[in-house]
Amino acid sequence: MTLGKMLAALLLAATMAVSGASATHAAEVDLPPGGKAFDYQLSGPDDVPKKVRIAVRDREDPLLEGRYNVCYVNGFQIQPHERKFWRKRPALVLRYKGKPVVDEAWNEWLLDIRTAKKRKRIARIIGRWTGGCADDGFDAVEFDNLDSFYRGHGLIKKRHSRAHARLLVKRAHRAGLAAAQKNWAEFDGRRVGYDFAIAEECGRYRECGRYVATYGKRVLVVEYRRKDFKRACKRWGDRLGILLRDRQLKPGAKRRWC
Repeated sequence: MTLGKMLAALLLAATMAVSGASATHAAEVDLPPGGKAFDYQLSGPDDVPKKVRIAVRDREDPLLEGRYNVCYVNGFQIQPHERKFWRKRPALVLRYKGKPVVDEAWNEWLLDIRTAKKRKRIARIIGRWTGGCADDGFDAVEFDNLDSFYRGHGLIKKRHSRAHARLLVKRAHRAGLAAAQKNWAEFDGRRVGYDFAIAEECGRYRECGRYVATYGKRVLVVEYRRKDFKRACKRWGDRLGILLRDRQLKPGAKRRWC
């Protein structure tokens, strides 16, 4: 190795160490195109206009051919239809006074990510699902509910979510997928290796600028109220992909783009 190449390698390693990126990330991950129209649909397959270049779909749904596809995986909570699976692993479900802790807005149990041992077990399971996303042809993965600590009765701390996110992102990069930070605007997801962001209602809560400061144009914004959508479009529509959707994300429901 020449001195120039050696210095370049050392510089790359140092940069990756600071950003939390893995070697797999640096070499193989394709990032989403910034500022493009995208679609966010989790309740079954649906068609979209040709102008949509990025599509987020549930891991159990088919991807859209010819687009940049993001695979939705619930990384910190349990999808309601998966309860039978997790009942066989009761130690991995967060409990308060003996009962599972529930995100009542979506009827989802929270995962117990408070110890390194449990995080490792959960990440192994979710890692298999992430690998399935890669096998199906997805380009990236969204690990939902990074901010589940807000709903955990104080049992889950932010440090637990950061540690678990690091494991999930590592699994994604190992599978050759880019990883999206979902919400928690105050957190610089690059610290654990996230590559881009999917921000729900950052227009409503005036948080879009925080994501832009971290990821530039690689921020996908979903708004559920028309007035918030208009506000986000006015401020960020020339830079970001911004979508107005129904909160239930039902197939066939109307969509609007800036």
